Amino acid sequence: MKLLPSLVAGFAGAVALTALHETVRRLRPQDAPRMDLLGMRGLRKLLGKADVRKPDGDTLFDLTMAGDVLSNGLYYALVGSGWHALARGLALGSLAGVGGVLLPGPMGLGTAPTNRTPQTQAMTVAWYTVGGLVAGTVARAMRKRRALVKQLRHFSVSRR
Repeated sequence: MKLLPSLVAGFAGAVALTALHETVRRLRPQDAPRMDLLGMRGLRKLLGKADVRKPDGDTLFDLTMAGDVLSNGLYYALVGSGWHALARGLALGSLAGVGGVLLPGPMGLGTAPTNRTPQTQAMTVAWYTVGGLVAGTVARAMRKRRALVKQLRHFSVSRR
């Protein structure tokens, strides 16, 4: 696995996921997944266990968004840069979406942000799947670009 292309692809997927979540939650507040709320709840819990002063609302939101992009970027980097990146992106994205629906309750973060309605559940799975597909598509495009550059270098060297 090539580290830099994997990270670039992973963070592309994470940015796409976060942009989708934030856009839809503003357009459809009645049933959009609220991963921001889960993130802020989780961060509050962590800071409470570490006996650290909890930040105010805006700072908490900003820290949560940065943490979401970082953690999702590293997760989506597992898509890699080799063959089958798109299939791995689909699988990892779908798995993350199902986890986003099933895990918040047992983790003590509440269930409403991702289980409020059937539409909320479906959107949660769909948005994470989109993030995985974006990561896979970017990884695939970068692999094809590297292969093309390698061929062009070989061609130019052999013509000398």
